[in-house]
Amino acid sequence: MFLDRAVIQVVAGDGGRGCMSFRREKYVPRGGPDGGDGGRGGHVYLVVDERQSTLRDFRYRREFKAERGQHGMGSDMTGRNGEDLEIALPAGTVVWDEETGEPVADLVEVGQRFLVVRGGRGGRGNATFKTSTNRAPRRTEPGLPGESRRLRLELKLIADVGLVGFPNAGKSTFLSRVSAARPKIADYPFTTLSPNLGVVDLPDFRQFVVADIPGILEGAHEGKGLGLEFLRHIERTRVLLFLLDLTSEEPADQLAKLRHELAEYGHRLTERPSLVALTKADLFPADEVPAPSLPGEETFVISSVRGDGMDSLLERIWQLVETEQRKDRDASAAAHEGPASTGRGPTEREG
Repeated sequence: MFLDRAVIQVVAGDGGRGCMSFRREKYVPRGGPDGGDGGRGGHVYLVVDERQSTLRDFRYRREFKAERGQHGMGSDMTGRNGEDLEIALPAGTVVWDEETGEPVADLVEVGQRFLVVRGGRGGRGNATFKTSTNRAPRRTEPGLPGESRRLRLELKLIADVGLVGFPNAGKSTFLSRVSAARPKIADYPFTTLSPNLGVVDLPDFRQFVVADIPGILEGAHEGKGLGLEFLRHIERTRVLLFLLDLTSEEPADQLAKLRHELAEYGHRLTERPSLVALTKADLFPADEVPAPSLPGEETFVISSVRGDGMDSLLERIWQLVETEQRKDRDASAAAHEGPASTGRGPTEREG
């Protein structure tokens, strides 16, 4: 089961309490205070794990709590800090504060680590309060409680190419043809009910990742059909590939409706580089395949069943993906070299 949303409660560990103790040794009848401080409570981190691909692990487990700090002990012994807790998430997870609605973290790179709640500070033992005028203090502090937050997790798939089309446009067939992915394929709408990812391998060790989402209906930006549930999975794609069914209504009308839905949804999706593939050419005799006019669009006529036009389409997709990857690398390098760079990693929460 593909799960791309979850709400969890994260609680950092409480700090251990300080110890009340006095030194007691033979021949030392009035030993001074020696109560140690309590240990810090464990922090909670969100960590991007390459072994995770969905949020299904949070379907039943909703609360995560780090270990509390150990209480202070006599002989000036400080309690052990609570063990930190790491929560593994898939790349592409966006984290929101459920109560305030504010964004917390955008986790996109494997190994990225984000401190989401801090453990409470340990309380001070009575040895800390010893002064020249108070040689036998009987004062200690309790540990402070750990931070707690209710988080909303949303997974947005990370892919190079996003497939966009109406139901039964041939997206799953295309994905199964060009990659090792095996999505469910059938001759009826909404065969695909969850996003699928496939890796396309080209000669000379070239690769790119394709995301197939359920078909879009008119009104999808308003939540109609599967709408908003899956449109967000193409927010991170570099290139869009519109798949239009040659056997259905006029391809130009299909494309106009799809672009309208993306424009209404926002997130600058209509500004992405795009290609158009007219699918199901195998359903026409070789000399009767229609060639609709789509002014201003780079168009390919393909058959995912027979393989017609696939090689040239994949090569063109690679060219666009490579160009966008180069832009991202250049932008990243410029950001790191800029005067505003602090040298601090992007995943550590300030506090």
